[in-house]
Amino acid sequence: MAFLSSINIVGSGLTAEQLRLDIIAENVTNSQTTRTENGGGAYRRKVVVFQAESGRNSFREAMARAAAGVAPSGTANPTAGGVRVVEIGEDPSPMKLVYDPAHPDANEEGYVELPNVDMVKEIADAMAATRAFSSNVTVFNTMKSVISSGLEIGK
Repeated sequence: MAFLSSINIVGSGLTAEQLRLDIIAENVTNSQTTRTENGGGAYRRKVVVFQAESGRNSFREAMARAAAGVAPSGTANPTAGGVRVVEIGEDPSPMKLVYDPAHPDANEEGYVELPNVDMVKEIADAMAATRAFSSNVTVFNTMKSVISSGLEIGK
């Protein structure tokens, strides 16, 4: 049942992009946070790192097996493939310094350290994540239609 592994692949993409959107929302929410809970200074922008999960051999390996006359491995690999979140890291770019001596978090020179969150980057990332999420939904709906048509043939 290859269509079930295809659904799992799409599901992993939907889950990953949803997490990416959640992290973007956290970044936007904390774009003016000058003091974190642990007292570590201004909020640091977070980024999501994805990794592709290959559920099958590479094309080169499959061609080598076919040339050698070896049968395909079938369902020997338990993973279907897809994408997974490897880590939620912090953006190492420098923080912004703004002169505001009246701010309670200002340093001795009167500068306040603001988060390294750039709203243009966040909006662009949100648009890309939304497009990727939408693409996964389109693939899921197409698969659903194909499966439904296949079941109709059997009637």
